[in-house]
Amino acid sequence: MKIVKQPPTAKLPAEWFTGDAWADVILRGEDPSRARANLVRFAPGARTAWHSHGLGQTLYIVEGVALIQSRGGEIVEAHPGDIVHTPPGEEHWHGAAPDRFMIHLAMWEGDDTAWLDHVTDAEYNGPRVSAKR
Repeated sequence: MKIVKQPPTAKLPAEWFTGDAWADVILRGEDPSRARANLVRFAPGARTAWHSHGLGQTLYIVEGVALIQSRGGEIVEAHPGDIVHTPPGEEHWHGAAPDRFMIHLAMWEGDDTAWLDHVTDAEYNGPRVSAKR
């Protein structure tokens, strides 16, 4: 067993995020592990750009109200304790509701994230459905 020294909290880049978001690296597995986990904090209205992960991604909502959408799908509103999985290669975005901070634990494998275009305000402000249908 060892205590792992973590890097400092990082402000996430405007190339990949609209608004303010910060990440703390929880896990960056060493070979042969490809496991990754970040605790990500979003200011109200902040969100990722459209992106996909080669092996998928799982989000565990820790605090606040999360908005998540797959390309062509509905915006899903998720709350603390909800778990959302996007399969390999599925284009999606996630972020905070306009009036709430949001924290999620993002888990994925490898470094093959494909970053795409930013989510427009019209896309972000589209109709929502609850994760608890």
